[in-house]
Amino acid sequence: MVTISSFCSFSSSDCKPHSQSDTATGSSLFLSSLRGPTDMERQNVVWILVFLVLLFSGVAETTDPLTDLENLAGKLVFYQMDGNATYVRDTGELASDVPTETMFELFDPQMNFSMAKFTYTWDLGNGEVIQGTEPVVRYLYPVSGNYTLRLKVGVNLNKSEPQITDVYSMDVQVLDAIKNIELKGPPDYEVSQNTSLAVHVDGSPPMWVCWRFLPNCVPDISEGCTLTMLYENTLRLNHTFTSAGIHCLDISVHNDISKLQSSFSIYVKRSYNTHLFFILSCAAILVATFTFITVIACRPRHVNKSQVAASSNAVFLKDQESEGQSKILFKFSTEKKEEKEPLLVQYGTQYSS
Repeated sequence: MVTISSFCSFSSSDCKPHSQSDTATGSSLFLSSLRGPTDMERQNVVWILVFLVLLFSGVAETTDPLTDLENLAGKLVFYQMDGNATYVRDTGELASDVPTETMFELFDPQMNFSMAKFTYTWDLGNGEVIQGTEPVVRYLYPVSGNYTLRLKVGVNLNKSEPQITDVYSMDVQVLDAIKNIELKGPPDYEVSQNTSLAVHVDGSPPMWVCWRFLPNCVPDISEGCTLTMLYENTLRLNHTFTSAGIHCLDISVHNDISKLQSSFSIYVKRSYNTHLFFILSCAAILVATFTFITVIACRPRHVNKSQVAASSNAVFLKDQESEGQSKILFKFSTEKKEEKEPLLVQYGTQYSS
């Protein structure tokens, strides 16, 4: 600061002239400023740097690292127990009426919260709220539907520090598990008859259904099943059986949370209606034929007078005229059949030679 002020007073235009001694003193100071900082100044700078380092290190040592944490890192994990099996539900889809366990997994690799005390408030989204000090809650959803689960986590570091809180939320879709498959159809199944069947499935759609018919219940590895997407609870099938015997319907159904497979045996009998119709048709034709023959054979014969042939009989008559010439006369007589009259009638005098 001295050097700068001396330089400014010397270079100022309105400054008064100094004495020779003052000029020499100012010149020496100006030259010393041009040569750089002195040893004393260097020591002062070093001490200041050391002080600053010690100051910051002291603050870092006395400051608790937990006071700088504002958010709690973690995630929610869902487990469902069905009998002896445990399923991890990491997609947010749960089965209804199944015991469920949800756990909050804290992400703390540096163990900063190892000595902290936690509180948990679970809002299941169906009106039920559960509070506790454990990161695990056990419950179940009795009815299928869409829910939003919210978790409020509180951390108490010490008595003097305020509580750190954070809220986690997750959309949950609760579905009905597939527990039963029922086949509904006609009481009798016949060959070459179009049959309608209905397969009812208890579960939440959408569902994927894979089905196939097996003649004689013998599985065919080369042939696969027919895959159908089901958006309701009933699958309707139309099938025509080509052979008699026992057939099997293999069906497998699954949705996002469950799977069930079942097989149904179907007895198919021959169609007696077709044979009966053929037999009755043949019998009708035979009866008509024999009736026609009987009528023809037993019909009485009636003689029509107009159709009776008339027989003609010629009578040869010899007439002798006056001139000595004789004439032969023909006389025809008609008589009906069954009439008994003389065939030859002679008129006049008989001559002999």
